[in-house]
Amino acid sequence: MHNSSNISDNFVLAGVNIPRDTNITINIELPKLYNTPTSLPVRVLRGKKDGPTIFVSAAIHGDELNGIEIVRRFRKLNILKKLKGTIILIPIVNTYGVMTLSRYMPDRRDLNRSFPGTKKGSLASRVAKIFFDEIVSKCVLGIDLHTASIHKSNLPQVRTDINNEFTYNLAKAFEAPVVLHSELRDGSLRSVAQEKGVSILLYEAGEALRFDETSIRIGVKGIVNVLRELDMIPKNPKKIKKLPIITKSSQWIRSTESGMIRTIKALGDTVKTDEIIAYIDEPLGDDSFEIKAEFDGVIIGKSESPVIQEGDAIFHIARFKNLETAENKVEYFNENAILESEFQELNKEETIE
Repeated sequence: MHNSSNISDNFVLAGVNIPRDTNITINIELPKLYNTPTSLPVRVLRGKKDGPTIFVSAAIHGDELNGIEIVRRFRKLNILKKLKGTIILIPIVNTYGVMTLSRYMPDRRDLNRSFPGTKKGSLASRVAKIFFDEIVSKCVLGIDLHTASIHKSNLPQVRTDINNEFTYNLAKAFEAPVVLHSELRDGSLRSVAQEKGVSILLYEAGEALRFDETSIRIGVKGIVNVLRELDMIPKNPKKIKKLPIITKSSQWIRSTESGMIRTIKALGDTVKTDEIIAYIDEPLGDDSFEIKAEFDGVIIGKSESPVIQEGDAIFHIARFKNLETAENKVEYFNENAILESEFQELNKEETIE
């Protein structure tokens, strides 16, 4: 960790001085949307005592909404009154995309391929620069919340570089069912942040444009688990740590035909080599084509659209040999998320059906 992990008496964000023991909302000015003033709303929670500075961000892609609800529930937790250090919460990074329920920015660019950004670049590039300079660069760690892309869904999973001991330990502590080793992509927040010494955990869970209760609960608890691992909030002495499925490689199975798909395996299911996982039927013809698993593993992502074209990605399968262990782990983490939380304020929430 680098020096910015400790709070000095002066912590300045977007020109605002934030004293210790503060819970404040700051609106960071963004480029206007046509003639409408637009801002990036940020909630800063600063503890009474020293500790790391981290951020939690959601909706870098404007149609990935689960993270907005995760941040809303997380910031209501009473345990944050015992916070050491600083947490910066950004529930909606791509304000423009959320307004139009679009993954992309109004300039049709992907914000998560536009980092570190420039002041004189495209709209996406300018927003990326503001977000990176004002928030990311002040932190030692970020938790970036995502869902699958449109018409796909993801089993709750944390993606990180498992060769980095610091992030690998935090990824396991998060306690999503799966930890997946993920290579860096040029222009992504994770790639550029890592170059600048800021570690990033990527939480992928659920489907675009949908709230998913299990994904939300695992996400809220995951952030709490990471803060405990960093000694930013008190640990739970009764807690028994359970290891998620850890996998170094995964692969999308693609459709060999076009037609209507019947998936007969669900998220979290284990599959064996050559096991039938879906059928593709012709809408008017009598032909039915089998889609088979190419290796042993766990389904961590799948298509949700019944209409499929040749070459479309259908199932994302993580390689894992011990299928019985995998089944038990997925079941444990999913069941645990839906059981009552240790936080009473979360138990009072109505579950999203």
